[in-house]
Amino acid sequence: MSHGLTPEPMTARKSPALKGVVRVPGDKSMSHRAMMLGLLARGRTETSGLLEADDVLATARACEALGARVERHAPGQWSVIGAGLGSLLTPRDTLDFGNAGTGTRLMMGIVGGHDVTATFDGDASLRKRPMERVLAPLRQIGAEVLSSGEGGRLPLTLKGARDPLPITYVTPMASAQVKSCVLLAGLNAPGHTVVVERVVTRDHTETMLQGFGATVTTVDDPAGGKRITLHGQPNLVGQKVAVPGDPSSAAFPLVAALLVRGSEIMIEGVMLNPTRTGLFTTLLEMGAQISIENHRLSGGEAVGDLVVKASDLQGVEVPPERAASMIDEYPVLAVAAAFAKGTTRMRGLHELRAKESDRLAAVAAGLAANGVRHRVEGDDLIVEGGQGQIAGGGTVETHLDHRIAMSFLVMGLVSERPVTVDDTAMIATSFTGFGALMNSIGARIGD
Repeated sequence: MSHGLTPEPMTARKSPALKGVVRVPGDKSMSHRAMMLGLLARGRTETSGLLEADDVLATARACEALGARVERHAPGQWSVIGAGLGSLLTPRDTLDFGNAGTGTRLMMGIVGGHDVTATFDGDASLRKRPMERVLAPLRQIGAEVLSSGEGGRLPLTLKGARDPLPITYVTPMASAQVKSCVLLAGLNAPGHTVVVERVVTRDHTETMLQGFGATVTTVDDPAGGKRITLHGQPNLVGQKVAVPGDPSSAAFPLVAALLVRGSEIMIEGVMLNPTRTGLFTTLLEMGAQISIENHRLSGGEAVGDLVVKASDLQGVEVPPERAASMIDEYPVLAVAAAFAKGTTRMRGLHELRAKESDRLAAVAAGLAANGVRHRVEGDDLIVEGGQGQIAGGGTVETHLDHRIAMSFLVMGLVSERPVTVDDTAMIATSFTGFGALMNSIGARIGD
C-alpha cells in the first residue's frame, strides 16, 4: 500500500504497436547529488533537467533545512545557494525522506561529517531498509547514533563529528550509496579519505565531486576492484549541472517496445554511463534491436538517443558481476525474460533483498501471479521464457516499490489478459507521469 494513503491500483492491457519519441525524467542519482553538492559548495549551483519526483524533492527540502537556499525557476530548472563546507545548520525539524533510500544514506554522510545533529525518517518502506551499512563507517569518522529504530533503522538521530577523521573503508557489499556516504562525510575531514570497492559501482559521486572542485583519484586496487581517494576539505564552488535522462526510467518504455509486436520508438537523451548500462548490455545479448543515435557528452556524462524496435528475445545467463550496473533493472528484465525463448538465469541478486522491498521475493510473486514459470535458487532468479506468450491476468503486490509497479504494468501490455498492480502512488518517487508517457506512444494503462 502507498505511503499511508488510499491505494491507487492500475491495470495494463494488451497494446497495439508502440510508436513515437519520448524523453524520460532526469537521472535520479545525478539529481540527488546536484542538490547535495549545491548545499556543500560556495555560491550558486544551477541545475537543468532535474528529476522533479518525490525522492529528489525530499532531498531539496533537506538541503533547505540544513542551510541552503533552494529555488525552482521552471520545470527541471533549479538553483541551490550554499555557503561552503562546514557551514551546515542543525535542522529544526525531522528530515523526512519519504521513500528515498539514496537521499537518506547520502545525506547521512553529509551530516556525519559536520558538527550538526539531525533526525532522519521516512515512509513505512524506508523504515524497513538497512542503515547499518552506512552507520558503520560514519562511526569510524566520528559520528554518533543517538537513537534509532530496531536494528539501526529509521527513525534515527545522527550526531555528526565535531572533528571528522579521514578513514580507509573497504565496502562489504557492492553499493554506490555506501561509497558515496563515506566520500561525502570525508569532504569535511583533513587528509585523505579512501574507499575500496571490490565490485565497481556507479561513479556519479566521484565525477560530480571533481566537477565541483574536489580532487578525487581512482586506481585499480591490488586486491581487486577500485581504490577511490578523496583529498579532504576542498574548495567546492557552485556549478551548472545538466542532468540527462535516467537509464533506469528508460528501461520501462524500452522493454515495452521490445516486447509489443511492431513497435519502434526513440527515447531521447538517455545517460549512457558504463556503470549504469548493464540492462542494455544484457538485452543486446538476448537479441534486442537497440541502437544509439546522436552520441554526445552532457553534464560530463555520455548521452545518446535510443532507437528500439520489437525483437524476438532469447534467454541468457546474466553474470553476478553485472549486478552493480543494473541493480534497479532486474524486475523489468525478469518481465523481458518471461517473453523470451528459453531460460534466463540472473545470478547474484542478494542486494535485491535490501531495496524498497525484498525485490527478489516481490518479482517472484508477480511472475507467479501471472503464470510465468520461474524459481529462486539462493540469490539466483531463473525465468522460463514463454516464447512471446504469457497468460497474465494476475494482481501484483507492489510492497511500496515503484519499480515493481512499473515492471508488471509493462508485462500487462503484452500478456494475453490484463495485469493489475495493487498501488501506483509510489511511482511518483522516480517517474512522475509514467502512465501518461507510456500511453502517449500507444500503451493501454489505466484504471
